[in-house]
Amino acid sequence: MENNVLDRLIEMLCAERGESVPELADNQKANYFRALCNVRPPIPATEEFIKLQDEYLSERTKERGIVDVDSFPYKNCIALWRGDITRLNADAIVNACNPALLGCFQPLHNCIDNIIHSNAGIQVRFDCNTIMQGREEPNGQVEVTKAYNLPSRFIFHTVGPVVRGQITDTNRKDLQSCYISCLNEAERMGLDSIAFCCISTGVYGYPKEQACRLAVQTIKEWKQNADSTLKVIFNVFLAEDEKFYERELARQNQ
Repeated sequence: MENNVLDRLIEMLCAERGESVPELADNQKANYFRALCNVRPPIPATEEFIKLQDEYLSERTKERGIVDVDSFPYKNCIALWRGDITRLNADAIVNACNPALLGCFQPLHNCIDNIIHSNAGIQVRFDCNTIMQGREEPNGQVEVTKAYNLPSRFIFHTVGPVVRGQITDTNRKDLQSCYISCLNEAERMGLDSIAFCCISTGVYGYPKEQACRLAVQTIKEWKQNADSTLKVIFNVFLAEDEKFYERELARQNQ
């Protein structure tokens, strides 16, 4: 059944591109489908495509396993978890995106922007395109879309600073604004939980330990000032980042 759905999805995407469907082994089809979606512009799709895509992606979400954020050990409504952010059933997950806000167009790229769009569905790119209308998003703001085939309800898209060399005051303010904008929006929307990725680290060049320290300090100060019960999850993917957050959270809790 899965391969039949994938075959039809690939057939429709290839037809859009005016291409013939290549010969693919069964174990190649999932990546080929993802790659075609990665490069697909935000153009309308048929009801059949959306229905089959949602059927396929929702099954993939179940297979990856949904992680219940209410099961985490929180201290002052803050928790740390290492793993795939697209598995979390938080009310909102934060996507560290590029200024176009349309996702990553590089096929099968392993950035969080690509992974979130790939697992949520092509509707996210539609929604982002409707929001952006060709403009670029400034650093430190937030735009919200539905999460579609993810276990979360919403995706918060924010653009962090790119650091080349020394961290500047503007870099710090922009990164701090990413967290504050997302927290304020989650509070405004009455959400119970939000999961943050490591914004601006990786290819954006913000040193990981400094980014971690700023993130923890910013969220703790915001929660104190807002007197909020919003649950905040620091989501990390690498063991190195987990150690930074464990150390910083322990230091802040002393």
